[in-house]
Amino acid sequence: MTASSRLLLTAIIDYAGLFPPAKLRLQSAISNYRKYSQTRENWMLGHFVFPVSRLTELEADLVTSSSVKTLVAPFSLSVILSENWELELKQIQAFNQKNHLQIAAVEFKPLTPREIPRAISHLPKEIESFFEITLDENLELYLAVLKETNASAKIRTGGLTAGAFPKVDQLCQFIFASAEAQVPFKATAGLHHPLAGNYVVSYQTNSFSVNMQGFLNLSILAALVYWQKLTRSEALTVLQESSLANFKFQEEDITWQNHSLNPAEIQESRKCFFRSFGSCSFQEPLDSLRRLQLL
Repeated sequence: MTASSRLLLTAIIDYAGLFPPAKLRLQSAISNYRKYSQTRENWMLGHFVFPVSRLTELEADLVTSSSVKTLVAPFSLSVILSENWELELKQIQAFNQKNHLQIAAVEFKPLTPREIPRAISHLPKEIESFFEITLDENLELYLAVLKETNASAKIRTGGLTAGAFPKVDQLCQFIFASAEAQVPFKATAGLHHPLAGNYVVSYQTNSFSVNMQGFLNLSILAALVYWQKLTRSEALTVLQESSLANFKFQEEDITWQNHSLNPAEIQESRKCFFRSFGSCSFQEPLDSLRRLQLL
């Protein structure tokens, strides 16, 4: 693992083991997060993602159970809110006030452009927020609402149906529009694999396959677009790269064709632009990186 690659992948995977296709029990997901937080690759681990409906249950497991008290420090929580977000934000504030374990981020389901400013006005300053945007909506309108706030966007890059995976040109358009508006974003679902390719959708033996994005493609492209280093036609090519042939991961830079990113550029793009991606598996991305001899 080179220094530049480590910067690219630091805290990049938000673990969402409670969600499909893994859909684990809460205890199992917590156990997995605990295990991952103690591995050599824990630097790649981001938030533990869970729905607000499990807040009380999670609080009981994480805060009162003696078997997991040692997890309080490394646990970083991100809560997915429902349509009743106003009430739920009050519950989250109460949770943070009475527990040493803190909720660090909240993720909103799709709201209208008119609702987003009201939601932002209710957010505690210390909590990060991500507002889901549907890629076939008016991106400029949504991004204009988020611009110059402390809020970020969230997009879906997969799911359990073929239609849940965005087209390459849709994703490319979003990345350029977000960079122009200077709105950070995270992705969720469909990014278990480092490189673009045709992969099975679920862990079922009869699962169908679909073309998926790669998290290396996405994170490298986001950095290149953030620093205005390539054209839209080149960006489409980056997203569709299915091998490492045109990528170079060196100690002092990451290169795609003739476009390079130095460590400072990589670090800033991850901090200020592409934040992370949610995945129901932490192990699968690691195993894939090892097969590519990048980890």
